[in-house]
Amino acid sequence: MSARSGVISFPGTLDDVDAARAVRLAGGVDVALWHADADLKGVDAVIVPGGFSYGDYLRCGAIARFAPVMGEVVEAARRGMPVLGICNGFQVLCEAGLLPGALTRNEGLHFICRDEWLRVESSATAWTSRYEPGAEILVPLKSGEGRYQASPETLDELEGEGRVVFRYAGANPNGSQRGIAGVASANGRVVGLMPHPEHATEPLTGPSDDGLGMFLSVLDGVLTA
Repeated sequence: MSARSGVISFPGTLDDVDAARAVRLAGGVDVALWHADADLKGVDAVIVPGGFSYGDYLRCGAIARFAPVMGEVVEAARRGMPVLGICNGFQVLCEAGLLPGALTRNEGLHFICRDEWLRVESSATAWTSRYEPGAEILVPLKSGEGRYQASPETLDELEGEGRVVFRYAGANPNGSQRGIAGVASANGRVVGLMPHPEHATEPLTGPSDDGLGMFLSVLDGVLTA
């Protein structure tokens, strides 16, 4: 039986289709989840995709955090369900308190859209077990508010507990503290990252297929749990 990954759509979401396609390419079953429904439809994992949920009013992810579906996601995550937040989804997970820190305006205040090399800092999460620590992957980055920020104490805690999952391998594109591109929850089940692995699942349509490993990793974990 294939694992079922729910992909949430909010008003303004634009990467849900690609996230669902990545799930299918990995051999999973994608399940559409609507922001206004407090129902996860029995899925095994959840993906909060990129876009501009609710038009990014107030600040990115601030309104989406209160959507009915997110109440269910928070409870499911606390029970150990794997949850992935990509770009705006990362912002939503931080706003919802599932991940520490915040995403702010890029250094220089410019929107960035280009392929970026990331270094995999941890393979000990539900979403990165297919990677070797230290591996470098090429995935697209496209965001205006991707600068990861946290207190020095939080940053030290993330580093000390091995919860920095991805780091920019080259020049820091957006001013994120310590070059952080993605982080994990304390149990490694919730991961958020600013770049887009769902856009790097096939060499034909992306800069690489390096992002597919994230969607394969979660299937491994769900099927063997």
